[in-house]
Amino acid sequence: MKHAVLASAALFAAACASQQDAAPIAPPALKAVASAPAAAAPAPPAPTPQATSTRTDYAKGETWLCRPGIPNNACDVNLDATIVQADGSTQVEKFSADPNAPIDCFYIYPTVSLDPMTYSDLKAGPEELSVVKTQLARLGSKCRLFAPMYRQFSLGALRARMSGGAAVPVNGAPADPNNDVNDAWNWYLANENKGRGVVILGHSQGSGQITRLIAMQIDGKPVQDQLVSAVIMGSSVQAPTGKDVGGSFKSIPACRAADQHGCVISFSSFRDTLPPSATALFGRGGDGTEAICTNPAALGGGKATAPKVYFSTGEREWAKGKKIDTPFVMTPGLVTTECVRKAGHSYLEVHFNANPSDLRIDDPGTDITGANGKPDAGWGLHLIDANLAMGDLVDVIARQGAAWKKRIPEAGHSQSIR
Repeated sequence: MKHAVLASAALFAAACASQQDAAPIAPPALKAVASAPAAAAPAPPAPTPQATSTRTDYAKGETWLCRPGIPNNACDVNLDATIVQADGSTQVEKFSADPNAPIDCFYIYPTVSLDPMTYSDLKAGPEELSVVKTQLARLGSKCRLFAPMYRQFSLGALRARMSGGAAVPVNGAPADPNNDVNDAWNWYLANENKGRGVVILGHSQGSGQITRLIAMQIDGKPVQDQLVSAVIMGSSVQAPTGKDVGGSFKSIPACRAADQHGCVISFSSFRDTLPPSATALFGRGGDGTEAICTNPAALGGGKATAPKVYFSTGEREWAKGKKIDTPFVMTPGLVTTECVRKAGHSYLEVHFNANPSDLRIDDPGTDITGANGKPDAGWGLHLIDANLAMGDLVDVIARQGAAWKKRIPEAGHSQSIR
């Protein structure tokens, strides 16, 4: 499983960023990174003798981006979306969260930190605020939301490691991200879970963290009974070829139906016109294993012709002569998605249905680009993995939560499980 191990290692430092409301974070920050060969990212620098890991107190509200009851909750934001039809007509979809949601969502964000050092601090910047808005907050209609800050491997450190960019000052210790994620999870279990069902989700570096967390602390343990599902995006969760369980997780299978719970949804997205390069890490299989691909818009397989995609509005003209005032936009029918297996990769294949008679934008152009300015086949549509699936994840998580509650009728009334 050499390739699988390389992919898992790389996820802890894999470059990823979400679209900001005005413009994507990643292209200017990652342009040099994206042009580098898609091989395993070098490990973070070895700690100096005095670089011991300190612990973070997750009882403090300021150590969380999102948590019920904290001030300045980053998930309490405007998520309204403008639906733009092919004829250019528009309609606003209003969003509202459910403060009494029956299950929880615990989220670890991807590599977004612009802090000028190897490991980020615990102060939320615009980049962390933006990514939870794009990748998590919409699930607040179905979950109570928990998103801890953690001392992640930063974008600057990644750029220096992968493309020879300028080095950033060394700080902290390589154990800091793992310890933070572990401590946040354990604090949540001890203080907030109280027997509730929980969805654990992440993207890229965050996916590497939750894959590690689930494998070490949840898979095969009593707390697995609380798992509604795991949503692992922009990653390469492994299973034996042709099977749904037995690789990265010994007892957590791939989700193949919306009413299935205790399972994993995982995918990485690439254009149909630019499939993964031979060395692309995302969606890559190992020796005797393959990456799991489960399309939230079609868990049973086949092509999804109407996935519920939420693009960040940004500065694009989504339809001729139309001004969009909401932070998100939907373009029904513009995108088609399907899980495919090709040339050693299993991934979410994305087709943009450009049509001359369609008044909308043909293609939002959300690729990571190489030094030549062209889309990089090693990264694909990594920036918008979550956008492509968000509306369907909302629906699927609601059904999974209901199925979990039905199986465990006393859920939410038992004591916390550690």
